[in-house]
This record gives sequence, structure tokens and C-alpha cells, in this order.
Amino acid sequence: MGRTAAIEAAEAVCASAAEVLAALKGGTDSAGFTGNADSAGCADEDPLRREADGWLDTLALTTRINAQVAALTVHAAAGYADTAQALASPDMSDRAQEMAVVAEVACVLTVGERTASALLSESQTLTTGLPLTLSALTAGSLSWQHARVMVDETTNLEPGAAKALEAHFLDPGVENPNRGCPAGELVASRFRHKARIWRERHHPVSIEKRHARSVADRRLEYRPDRDGMAWLSAYLPADQAAGIWNRTTAAARALQGPDEDRTMTQRRADIAANLLLGGDADNLTEGVPPSPRAQVLLTAPIMSLLGATDEPAMLDGYGPIPVTMARRLIADGATSFHRVLIDPRDGAPLEIGRTSYPVTKAQRQWLRLRDGKCPFPGCHNQSLDNEADHLHAWAHGGTTGISNLAQPCPKHHKLRHTGGWEPGPATKDEPPGWTSPTGRRYASEYPDWEPPQLPGVRQEPLTDLPTVVGWDPPDRDEPPDDLYGAWFDVPLGLPLGV
Repeated sequence: MGRTAAIEAAEAVCASAAEVLAALKGGTDSAGFTGNADSAGCADEDPLRREADGWLDTLALTTRINAQVAALTVHAAAGYADTAQALASPDMSDRAQEMAVVAEVACVLTVGERTASALLSESQTLTTGLPLTLSALTAGSLSWQHARVMVDETTNLEPGAAKALEAHFLDPGVENPNRGCPAGELVASRFRHKARIWRERHHPVSIEKRHARSVADRRLEYRPDRDGMAWLSAYLPADQAAGIWNRTTAAARALQGPDEDRTMTQRRADIAANLLLGGDADNLTEGVPPSPRAQVLLTAPIMSLLGATDEPAMLDGYGPIPVTMARRLIADGATSFHRVLIDPRDGAPLEIGRTSYPVTKAQRQWLRLRDGKCPFPGCHNQSLDNEADHLHAWAHGGTTGISNLAQPCPKHHKLRHTGGWEPGPATKDEPPGWTSPTGRRYASEYPDWEPPQLPGVRQEPLTDLPTVVGWDPPDRDEPPDDLYGAWFDVPLGLPLGV
């Protein structure tokens, strides 16, 4: 599909969506659509049934529209990748070009780079190797979830085997076609189940060889969640995963008793955490795994740590955590403390300055507080892995001040120097945005600082600063020379190396 055809298709999809919205706003019976024949007689007799049928017809239409939008997205992503490849400088490596394309698509769609990379890969597969799937997606008879299943289940298949799997489910004229309801009418998870069974039965490569190849993809993944919780998942060989599950289950069952008030699920989670943090799975009677000893950065208001307020602490790479959790980390595992002077007007750390090229340890800590993570749009890389980088090169007159420093992760640091992406200016309180090779400007995410709470003091933003504990604040443009300044009468944050 060329660009002109894609635009025409997009306009047609927009027209369909506009028609639906107009019908809904106008209160048209059945949202402007006709129910199925089996229910038509009953619907004519019952206005509520007729309205219900209209909403269901609208949902069915939006499903088709969503599929068609997904098909347009596929064509657009594949088209941009091909065009960017043609425009790429011959001096740019393939890897650098790929990184630049992924970053641009991620920023345009406001998604993570892993999501953008997956979309580009899936788009390439659909436009070059799965014509029946892309055709069904464009027609709206197959959802994006079903199309992704087809891409997943044909991964690593030879082209002939991939076409055979696709034809089995989407070509009714093929020998021995799929029986039962069409692929697009199956729930996506059930379609995956059927496709995987067919794939295993007809795969030209033995499962031994495929397993050996898949073992290389083993990994551990971490995803923050709400309320001071997070998900930890592992992609492992089946025997190892089953062994871990069975061991934690057996240990959880062994703790059952009249004095045990935790559920089986809770005990299993506690035992797994205990094992990973160096405890003893067979001696977990208290229900509290040991505090982590890995290095983390924790920022906690001093008044909250003292019990005067209940403000949450900030765990680097996660976000707000209960102050009780912060106190436990400090009591059980903290090995180093750093005082950080903050501005009680808005909660932002105050600037520190240096005039030499090397970035000091204090400045690196400060960058971690200012940025929270790699400043590239959508990047989740935590600050412990990141690298200090001069925005305006030292060799070209740049200084080693916070407003001229960023802390990109290794991947995006490399992208800057090989992929044509440029970080913009930073300030004492804000990390730099980024400009892509196409000239588009993308803002950087950064922490939302808030004024700390003071017990017995009004909680609105502080403006009459000299009345706060008798402190005469320094000028924000003339920061203290030492991060560990002795202004102990003002609210402090405590980043901890645990």
C-alpha cells in the first residue's frame, strides 16, 4: 500500500467512525445500524431490545474499525521504516539506523521502545510474509490481537511452513482447512491455542532444536504496579519454572497450621521472595522476607521518617512507597546516607555547580534526583545504569554544571552519537528534551516534585520563606558549593545506598 492509498484508507476509516458518532449523537435507533435477522422480529416488538441490538451492532462496527486502523498502522510503520532506510546515511551502521527508527516511531506513538520495536517487526512480517493475515486485518474480519498471534506462531518458521499455517486458518480453499468457527470469530487466546497445536504438529524442525534456541531468550522482567507493589516474572525452561513452582508450593503447604493466617498464594509469594533475597525457604515463619541488599536509591522526607508526617518515600525506578517500607529499608539495609538540601517552595533539589570536567559523585547523585531515570522519551532504564553526559561538549566550551549534564542510559547515549538524535538544553530542575533526525522535538519526562509537609505548618505552597524555621534561603542561582551543606533546619531528602 502506497502513501496515497494509505491516506485514502485512513479517510475511509475516519468517515466510518464519524458516521457511527453522528448516529449515536442523533439518537438514531440501533445507532443507525440493523440488528441480525434472528433478533429482528423480537427487536421490532421491544424498543429496549432494539436499542440493545443497536449498541451491539455499534460495538461490532468499532471492532472492524479498530482492525482497519491497526492495518493502517502496520502499513505506516513498515512504510516509514523502508523510507528511513532509503534516506539513511551510508556511514550509519545498520544497528544505529534501526535504533533511530525505533526511537522515532516510539516517540510519535508515545509508546515504549520495546513496543515500537515489536510493532516494526510485526509490520515487516505482515507486509512481506503474511498477505492473507494483512488482508483480513484490512477488511476488519481479523483483529489486531489475532494478527499478532499469527505473527508469533509463524516466527522462526520457514516461509513455506508459515504460509501453510496461515492458509490453514485463513484460506477456505486450502486442503484440510480449519474446522469450526473462523479464526476471527475465536477469542484470541483460543486462536493461539489452535494455531500452536497445528504449528507443533507440522513444524519442520524438531522440538529439541527449537528449545535449544529458545533457551537463549530466558530473562527476568520487572514491572512496577500500584500501592507499593510490583510484578516480577521469569521466562525460563519449563523444567526449571516447574521446579521453582513446585518447591515454593511444597514449602507453602508445609507452613499450613492453625496459627497460619496467610493464604496459600501469599505464602508462596513470601517464600519466593525469601529465596531470592537470600533467606531460607524452609524456615519462613514470620512471613517477612529479609530486606534487599542490592543497591537502590531511596528519597525520603526526614519529617516522614521521624513519624511527624506520613508522606511517601520515593524508590528509584519504582515511585512512591509507604514510609513504613522506607523505614524498614533504612533500619535493615542502609549502608550509606547523603543529605540533600531541597527547596521548600516546590520540593526541587537545589543546584550544585562544578567547573572541572570530571562529574563528581555528588553531581551524579544529583542527576539521579533531578531526572529519576534515563531522560530519553519513554525509556524506563533506571538511573543506576545510566551515564553522565555533557550536553554541550566540554571540548567546545561546555561546563560541568547540572544544567549542562544529562544521564542517558548506555543505549540512548550511543543513539545520540550514532543515530542523529540530539538532546536539548537542560535546566537545574528539568532534564533535556530530544530532537530526532527528522527534526521533531520530544519532551522528556521528569519527577513531579512537591513541597514537603511540615508538622504543624500550613500545607499550601510556602512563599514567606524567612518565617520557616528562621531560615534565610540562598539564591537559587547561587547554590551551595557542597552537596552536604550544613543547613540542617530545612526539610531534607535522604537518598540511600542500600
